[in-house]
Order: sequence, then structure tokens, then C-alpha cells
Amino acid sequence: MAEFIKIYNENPNQTAIDKVVKVLQNGGLVIYPTDTVYGLGCDITNTKALEKIAKIKGLKLDKANFSFVCNDLSHLSDYVKQIDSSTFKILKRALPGPYTFILPGSNNLPKAFKKRKTVGIRIPDNNIARKLVATLGNPIVSTSIHDEDDVLEYTTDPELIFEKWNKLVDIVIDGGYGDNHASTVIDLTTNEPEVIREGKGALDIL
Repeated sequence: MAEFIKIYNENPNQTAIDKVVKVLQNGGLVIYPTDTVYGLGCDITNTKALEKIAKIKGLKLDKANFSFVCNDLSHLSDYVKQIDSSTFKILKRALPGPYTFILPGSNNLPKAFKKRKTVGIRIPDNNIARKLVATLGNPIVSTSIHDEDDVLEYTTDPELIFEKWNKLVDIVIDGGYGDNHASTVIDLTTNEPEVIREGKGALDIL
């Protein structure tokens, strides 16, 4: 049975954040709020935890399109090849915000992602998510628990999320009601930015 923890986005309690981070460091799975839908995440460095998330989603780990949730742009150089100034300007304009940017992956990707040519980078405009990553010291690998087919209440109500997921994860954070719209996904690996999925993020940042 998962633990259900209330954390306020305005001023996340550090003791509660530390508790969640300890679970992540021990290979646990956590459901947490973002500026869009709630996310299911684990420590990027823990391959067993990554495999657990892939299994829950019914995917092979090397085929899964997970996002790397970062605290700020300082993590970019760890996982992304050098990008040009126009690409960086788009990132600076849009982040933190409801976007996932597909960028060219570097040679330093964690073992589970070594074969990937690209990575999805996310910096949510949500204090809980960013404080988790800042305290952990490296990104959280994340996938949304959004149901693509229907607007379902459980994707926004933390108590219903807990009811549905409490046997599959270690902690569910109640950070208030989530959003029903996923992030806007933009591919920045080609000459022109390409919108892969139009979500909550506006396109005037391009």
C-alpha cells in the first residue's frame, strides 16, 4: 500500500520532500503533481525502478518515451548534446512551463537510455516537482498518468489517483487538483521546431 502525502505547492515542506526523495533513492515509484497532469516517476539512475515503470505502462524500457524532469536548465549539458543559441532561447522563453522538448541525447545518458538518439526534457512550473528534483540531485524519469482517450476524473483528483494506483507505487503526493491537459511536445532536433503534440503550452514561444 502506497503512502499518501499532502504537500502544498506554494511552499513545499522540506521534511515531506526529503521523505519522498529517500523513497526515490531506494528505487521507489512516486506519483507527483506537475503544471499539467500528474506524473509517475522514479530516479533516473535506478534501472530497476525504470523497468518497473515501463512494465506498468506495458512498454519495453528501450522503447519507452519517458520525459526527464529537471529542476532547471543546468541539467541539460548532462544529457543533451550542445545546442545552438536559437534552440536555447526557445527553452529559456518556455521553461519552467507546460512543455516537453525533444532534444538530441548526449553520450552521457544513463545506461537504460544509451541507445536513444533523443531525449524529452521537461521543467514543470510546479514547486513540488522542481524541489523533488533539486533535492534528489538529478532528474526524475517521468510519464504522465493521463488517459489519452477520455477526460477521466481520476487523472485530476489526487484521492482518486491514490485509489487507482496505491498498489503499484510507493508514494502518491497530494499537491491539489491536477490538470486534464498534458504538456505540449515540441521536437527541436531538426532545422525547424516541430509540434508533436499540442497540449497545455501555447505555441507563441516558438
